[in-house]
Amino acid sequence: MIEKQHIINRFIKYVTTDTESDPNNTAFPSTAKQWDLANILIEELKEIGMKEIELDQNCYIMATLPSNIDYEVPTIGFIAHIDTSPDFTGANVKPQIIENYQGNDIVLNKEKNIILSPDYFNDLLLYKGQTIITTDGTTLLGADDKAGVTEIVSAMEYLIQHPEIKHGKIRICFTPDEEVGKGAHLFDVAKFGAAWAYTMDGSQIGELEYENFNAAGAKITIAGKMVHPGYAKGKMINSMLIANEFITALPSKEVPERTSGYEGFFHLHDIKGDVETTVLEYIVRDHDLDLFEKRKKLIQKISSDLNKKHGQDLIKVSIKNQYFNMKTKITPVMHIVDIAEEAIRELGITPLIKPIRGGTDGSQLSYKGLPCPNIFAGGHNFHGRFEYVPVESMIKATEVIVSIAEKVSKNKSLQ
Repeated sequence: MIEKQHIINRFIKYVTTDTESDPNNTAFPSTAKQWDLANILIEELKEIGMKEIELDQNCYIMATLPSNIDYEVPTIGFIAHIDTSPDFTGANVKPQIIENYQGNDIVLNKEKNIILSPDYFNDLLLYKGQTIITTDGTTLLGADDKAGVTEIVSAMEYLIQHPEIKHGKIRICFTPDEEVGKGAHLFDVAKFGAAWAYTMDGSQIGELEYENFNAAGAKITIAGKMVHPGYAKGKMINSMLIANEFITALPSKEVPERTSGYEGFFHLHDIKGDVETTVLEYIVRDHDLDLFEKRKKLIQKISSDLNKKHGQDLIKVSIKNQYFNMKTKITPVMHIVDIAEEAIRELGITPLIKPIRGGTDGSQLSYKGLPCPNIFAGGHNFHGRFEYVPVESMIKATEVIVSIAEKVSKNKSLQ
């Protein structure tokens, strides 16, 4: 049985170590403070008895739990990221522990009147009677993905302490900079040496994901011309007004706040402008590759049409692919999803198999030759002040890891 207080203590140690990444820094890792948690983890992995522990020059941690069986099964892996999102501060995290939650409002910060309420976040009601860890309302929590890190370390520790549970060779890795899209960039798949892996980076208990968005970033730069407004007729070109034309030319219902499931979107996440120059930055997402390509072509067409309308090339578009749907790489090896689903069901959890409306290191890793579905880590409301995680969900995720390891060792078709 996974010891509850031990999980809580480990998780709080991790989340109170600031590891926020920086999207504007090209260094690797993007922030020096990610090394702080990396060094803590290296010492902890040594203490629990892991082998082949390595922290490389790019802040990737790898370690091995050797096989305790006398026959060959595939080496499997478990992966989580150590950085937290730059969307909301991860400095000075002050976790609050709510024992025996009863479905009431949780006052995160009385002074600032910040309340975590099931009236708005109704998923809270799933966890009545459980222990919930929240923020104090001024920072994110960091369950994304320090819950995953906690679960992997705890599962390895449990397997070491219980040699009666049989397993093959297990590799683990903790990556930097996932939140800024670089977590898998320098991941050495050959050195990791696993046949497949699982990222412990999902949300609600039961989640099991092997599909994600195809993703691109689009930067639209619009040139204008500044003239004294009193004498501007026929001369001024206001780039901000042309930007408005561009924005309204995109489908108004195909935005994150109005889509769900497999529906794709255009997300305007940044805008900076004045009369002479306006820059729009979009993320473009779709699960279907053909629809994804059509979305990118639509951006180009709107740009071309507006340039023709205004009689000059005022709009320039730059589109960069970011990652692709890992379903293509997972489908040929669906037994790796089946093993995880069986482990989840046998622990009394209803599997929630659904597409990821976002990205994961697992997507890039799958395209690098390491098939990598995503399993729940337990947290909710990532990247903001209302983030929380039920401790019981972290315990169950830890048990899923242990169960998968045991199932692989017993699967005769893999021997």
